[in-house]
Amino acid sequence: MAELKTKQTDASVEDFLNSVKDGQTRADCFEILKIMKQATKEEPKMWGSSIVGFGSYHYKGASGREGDWMLTGFSPRKQNLTLYLMGGFEAHADLLKKLGKHKTSVGCLYIKKLDDVDVKVLKELIKNSYKTMKQLAK
Repeated sequence: MAELKTKQTDASVEDFLNSVKDGQTRADCFEILKIMKQATKEEPKMWGSSIVGFGSYHYKGASGREGDWMLTGFSPRKQNLTLYLMGGFEAHADLLKKLGKHKTSVGCLYIKKLDDVDVKVLKELIKNSYKTMKQLAK
């Protein structure tokens, strides 16, 4: 069984975010960093070379695969800012309707820039997702 490649590292979160070339994306990343620090009360850690994560938990899937993963996090990808909000979006349908311009996949929320969304709603989504995952991680 393949081992998960993305693991927590000791790399500097600030250095990584300062390396983001696009000024708007870099500024948005520092704002998301602040939001996630407030929501989680945890210090950020790099996961792999391009994901900023908060907290961690050990999972074991139905297939028998297991590993460690962050409770929440984000990454400035080429196309979008990707926010990792585990636990699914079904319970947050009302908040998603109020969020603004975004896309989702199973555990990811994609936005182009913070100006496209209601930051207050985004904070609530992050807080709820983290709280859910923290409960599941016990």
